[in-house]
Amino acid sequence: MNRIKASLMPAALMGTLLIGSGLATTSFAQDPYTVGVEASFPPWAYVEAGEFKGIAIDAMEAIAEEAGIEIEFQDMPFPSLIPALAAEKIDILATGLTVTEERSENIDFTIPWWETNDVVLVPEDSDLNVFTAVCCGASVGVQGGSSQQAWMEENVVNSSDIDVELSKYDNYVTAVDDMAIGRISSVIVDDTSAQEYINAGKPVKMAGKIYIRAPLALAVSKGDPQEILGDLNQGILAIYESGEWGKIVENYIPGVTVPAIPGHMPDFVDTYQKPVAGLPELGNE
Repeated sequence: MNRIKASLMPAALMGTLLIGSGLATTSFAQDPYTVGVEASFPPWAYVEAGEFKGIAIDAMEAIAEEAGIEIEFQDMPFPSLIPALAAEKIDILATGLTVTEERSENIDFTIPWWETNDVVLVPEDSDLNVFTAVCCGASVGVQGGSSQQAWMEENVVNSSDIDVELSKYDNYVTAVDDMAIGRISSVIVDDTSAQEYINAGKPVKMAGKIYIRAPLALAVSKGDPQEILGDLNQGILAIYESGEWGKIVENYIPGVTVPAIPGHMPDFVDTYQKPVAGLPELGNE
């Protein structure tokens, strides 16, 4: 999927007559970059009245405008997004994507644009706490392929001393709805999404946090075959410094504290070693 960036041709040349052809050109054809999203993951991405909305949607549109590129969104189940990006079936992955070492082996990350901790959600009338909600016969919901699933399997499910059942869902909205009607007893999700469910009036509450400092970022195919990583990095920093990022977040999560950009990035992320694409002054040593 080769792309021609509009920025490659100086504007002064776009109206130049092609010698010997008698034809004039005003621009080069450019296929839009395909941005994979999970449109059932508020506040990051969702569909309302037939339109994509959410933090990731608005931010990607602002970044695309900064970079002078065209984009189109493609809705996919979360478990399909990373394999699709790794196989270059989509160009960019934009959602509340947690940076993990396993994922970094198959895809490349931009600079971090958010940071979360995971929380345990329970029904609002539940007596479960952060410990009993993930043990002692509990049925815990997670999104299939998520970092929350990986954490539960590594730290809880695979322990012979803990009695817990793990239920995997295509999206967290379904998991939260199932918890509300008693099919599962708790859900583990990032704190940003958890607050969105509470703000939306879901009958849930946070039982407590699992303190895992987790950066979130956009992602591209391994090796950045579309050579778009630098544009994305510059766009993320530009909308943060202009205040546009803060306005987008405030629109979806009023009153939330917006983490600084760029934030912490683990050393295993090779795209955040100096020089960082598009932002050579940044990066881990």
